[in-house]
Amino acid sequence: MARPHALPAWHSVLVVVAHPDDESFGLGAVIDVLVSRGASVTVLCLTHGEASTLHGSVADLAALRESELRTAAAALGCVATVLRGHPDGALGEVPASVLVDDVVAVARGSDALLVFDPSGVTGHPDHAAAGRTAVDAARVLGLPVLAWTLPMDVAVQLNEEFGGAFTGHHPEEIDLVLDVDRTRQLVAVRAHASQAVPSSVLWRRLELLGGAEHLRWLDTAG
Repeated sequence: MARPHALPAWHSVLVVVAHPDDESFGLGAVIDVLVSRGASVTVLCLTHGEASTLHGSVADLAALRESELRTAAAALGCVATVLRGHPDGALGEVPASVLVDDVVAVARGSDALLVFDPSGVTGHPDHAAAGRTAVDAARVLGLPVLAWTLPMDVAVQLNEEFGGAFTGHHPEEIDLVLDVDRTRQLVAVRAHASQAVPSSVLWRRLELLGGAEHLRWLDTAG
């Protein structure tokens, strides 16, 4: 597969994430770059994020996080958000064909998909499942997939400081390094008030990354 070393001039991009806030906490600055370059961006979120341990009952939290997602996506300049009701924390237990059909249905007409790296990046298995699903759907449609990742040194630092399970990639495994402005991302992050708590590892990650995000092309051949 060809691996461009610059971000293509796409007209339409589908962002596939597992939870409300993934589009902002992880992909927000990349989405901002896409929108600023004229792309029409849609977010497909596979769960309502109801398994979060923060702020309320499952039912109340599902509704709250849906509202936060729509506000955050609008702040990033996305044209639409689509939510599915798959179980938060158990995406890996949903039949792969069901998830792929969900993505294919929304992705038709898109030029590309933007996702978390199938490693999961943060250690959350739902992130890994969403990334794998996007690759499988892209194979059906013949679309490229661009995956957000962390440089290895940042992943190691976060794991040392927080005892986390972040996964990174070495420089030779990273295809694009984007210069980003985090202004709109931070507005979107703050729209997720139920999750963007002061103790979140998010803030340290953004500090370590500075003004850059790191991306890999995923192989959708075969």
